[in-house]
Amino acid sequence: MSDLPPPLSPLPGSPPAARPRRRGRGFFPPQVVKAVAFFIISVCIVASVVVCILAIWDFAKKDALWRLVASFVVVAAGTALFAMVNGIFGDDQS
Repeated sequence: MSDLPPPLSPLPGSPPAARPRRRGRGFFPPQVVKAVAFFIISVCIVASVVVCILAIWDFAKKDALWRLVASFVVVAAGTALFAMVNGIFGDDQS
């Protein structure tokens, strides 16, 4: 004997127990937005690291370092926010 009870049959007119997996939604195609966001954020991270190394070795001014790093952070945050908003406010596609 099994400890599990037998599965119940659904009532007529009731919604299915498990919803089928929905495709991604978004105003723009989610896969494209994710790929572009990944590329932009990766470029910002690499550029920030390069600028930091240049500032450490005194090839760039400290003021330029903070301005560039802050700019890269703003661009990366904006890109991530756009990708998130695209997924939230996109059309619901079934």
